[in-house]
Amino acid sequence: MNQLHKVVWISENEYLEGEPFAKIRHEYIDGQVYAMAGANARHNLISGNVYYHLKTATRGTHCQVFMNDMKFRFSEQKIFYYPDVMLCCDTEDNHDLYREKPCLIVEVLSPSTETIDRREKWLTYQRIKSLRYYLLVFSNQKKVEYYQRDDEQNWHIGILESFEEILNIKCEQKTIAFCLEDFYQDVPMP
Repeated sequence: MNQLHKVVWISENEYLEGEPFAKIRHEYIDGQVYAMAGANARHNLISGNVYYHLKTATRGTHCQVFMNDMKFRFSEQKIFYYPDVMLCCDTEDNHDLYREKPCLIVEVLSPSTETIDRREKWLTYQRIKSLRYYLLVFSNQKKVEYYQRDDEQNWHIGILESFEEILNIKCEQKTIAFCLEDFYQDVPMP
């Protein structure tokens, strides 16, 4: 016989108070928490490469780069996600536990998260007024899909899959050039 499971709802404050003490990270969606899967070595190396490239390029500016452990908060729907990498340049967006106005979000795709990154998270991320770029970085091949918002607030999709191509990320007054090598340097492919 099937058993019914009781759904436990918690407030945003309960989530924020408990998350620093949790043994694993959880994302929060309107009262429910979801455990996050661990990442493999390629995933971590790619995230590290993106973080390093962004951190080096924004050194000396007011932009901040976060990797893995800084939450993104979408207050309209009471959502907290942990993007793989996030670039934030709004000096007023300075909560200690989360950010709400990123310019760039990067997710490294894995079999366990790809559907969520492409659908659920993308539906949320495209509603962030400050967001200009959303990058989906493949971990099993050298390829990056990117969504870029133009000045009229329309989203355009592109693919970076050639080592000769350059993707220019412009946040605030800073332009950061990415090529495939910046994502995949020292990353062994299957």
